[in-house]
Amino acid sequence: MLNRLYARIIALAASPHAAIWLAVIAFAEASVFPLPPDIMLVPMVLACRERAFRLAAICTLASVCGAILGWTIGAFLLDYAAMPIARFYHAENTLHALQERFREWGVWIVLFKGLTPIPFKFVTIASGAAHFSLPPFLLACAVTRGARFFLLAALLRRFGAPIQDFIERRLPLVALMFAVALLGGVVALKYI
Repeated sequence: MLNRLYARIIALAASPHAAIWLAVIAFAEASVFPLPPDIMLVPMVLACRERAFRLAAICTLASVCGAILGWTIGAFLLDYAAMPIARFYHAENTLHALQERFREWGVWIVLFKGLTPIPFKFVTIASGAAHFSLPPFLLACAVTRGARFFLLAALLRRFGAPIQDFIERRLPLVALMFAVALLGGVVALKYI
């Protein structure tokens, strides 16, 4: 089953509409969606390594635009939209703790947490809830998300064949590592 899913994702990644889906997922992940855009970026770069940096740019731009939505949700719709999202993830206390950390650390939180597997939507929503200034927030989002996606794209472009071979030979292990990283990010959110 995993092999068929992987083959389907690779086929979708090579399709003409893949860049649109990458942008949609990157946008949504920064505000409401639980899965990181890496699930599309990795197979898309592996399917066409020449477009690696173009895809990283799409992913970065869409993620920053999604961060604006997350910030807006936190700033203006905290009780109506942000708290239901936080409750869904059992992260109400985490959201409040992040708000306090934003008041103390500001841009450093965005820079650090934007590189980690911690769901970025919590960072964007908490920054809006703390009424963190939008211009430095957006600049930090662009830097941290750009660094993450461009580094990933560069590594895949340079070492794509061995990475793709590893993924295809050890797909269950890769899927498990991805799930552990994602779950670890959610759990770490409560303690970091």
